[in-house]
Amino acid sequence: METTPRPPAMTVFVCANCARPGQVLTSSGRARPVVPDFNWPSSVEQIMVPCTGRLQPEHVLRAFESGSSLVSVIACREDNCHYLEGSRRCARRVDYVRSILNEIGLGEERLLLFRLPGSASEDLALAAGRPLPEPGRNTLDGPIAALRDAAMEALRTFPPNPLRPAVESASALPLREATSGGESRNE
Repeated sequence: METTPRPPAMTVFVCANCARPGQVLTSSGRARPVVPDFNWPSSVEQIMVPCTGRLQPEHVLRAFESGSSLVSVIACREDNCHYLEGSRRCARRVDYVRSILNEIGLGEERLLLFRLPGSASEDLALAAGRPLPEPGRNTLDGPIAALRDAAMEALRTFPPNPLRPAVESASALPLREATSGGESRNE
């Protein structure tokens, strides 16, 4: 019997362009995104998205439906988003999903929105051939640690997602029983 992994305690959606050093984009391809290491515990699932403005309400609701007790979205600051309106769009969608969470009884506090510096202006400066000022070493370590600590503290303050027991009990059944209601058919 194959076991299904436990649902994550927290799901984190991270913009691929936040908190990374600037890089020159070329027509032949882009360098792989460098996402900061948040040092999440193993109970956290991190999902990188090209822009949090592309994050749909269904993605966030699916994370809760899958058993996550808390969902965090880490977006760029609005003044340095690669997609101009992506961070604003994300904030509007987060507000919308929070209203849904209140309506279904989970509570809006289970959805967190954090912002880290984007890299749009740095990427444009490099593409124009302008040098960037040398950043201080580990300039984002403090904000990243504070963000991680705030998310983990919020996770500790909430009771488990009430949908989690249903997810765990359904995943404990063999797939045939979970999908057919436990009845077997003779053919």
